[in-house]
Amino acid sequence: MKRITVLLAEDHMIVREGFRKMLEFEADLEVVGEAQDGRQAVVLAKKLRPAVVLMDIAMPHLNGLEATRQILSVLPATKVLMLSAHSDDAYVDTAIASGALGFLLKQSSAHEVCKAIREVYQGKTFFSHAISRRLNRLRPESLDSAGLLKKQAGQLTSREMEVLQLIAEGKANKETASELGIGIKTVEKHREHLMQKLDIHDTAGLTRYAISTGIIENSVQLTIV
Repeated sequence: MKRITVLLAEDHMIVREGFRKMLEFEADLEVVGEAQDGRQAVVLAKKLRPAVVLMDIAMPHLNGLEATRQILSVLPATKVLMLSAHSDDAYVDTAIASGALGFLLKQSSAHEVCKAIREVYQGKTFFSHAISRRLNRLRPESLDSAGLLKKQAGQLTSREMEVLQLIAEGKANKETASELGIGIKTVEKHREHLMQKLDIHDTAGLTRYAISTGIIENSVQLTIV
């Protein structure tokens, strides 16, 4: 029997261990690697070429949304299943826009997680039951609003998404430049482009946008009012 290879990308070790132990009971599923942040997830995905990536949406250094975009750009056959503790419509929209085929809540049952992995492996979409119910009830105007959000997220380049996350995490331009290996003036230019594309014109607004779309968790930045 061919096993479905899975890469776990989750920054909390205890959660990662829980998912690994859960999947070890399934004869057709095999965990081939574990990543504790988005950058490591991209590196391991390129090396291990897993069939499915179970990807946390909010991780340090590189969030799951941008990690998904980068992985799928080089491994289009890999399927991504997004994980989050939150089920906000904006989180689901940005996950779909990044290329994920499914969205699971972290409190999902073992049965639901394993079913989701098998479904996305076959190229099908899968959403946690509560999310699926809500999506089925969406009115046309809600879909328009979601479409706008997808368009905004899709307009950002990979580098802009990385800069946005670091800005939202409270990093100064110098820190951002150092972490990404680029010049300070380049960071300033990316910041300018972000504000133009998102029609947001201050750091607090960018941070609120990053929180609302799941790029960072709302516990990261506590000083925003």
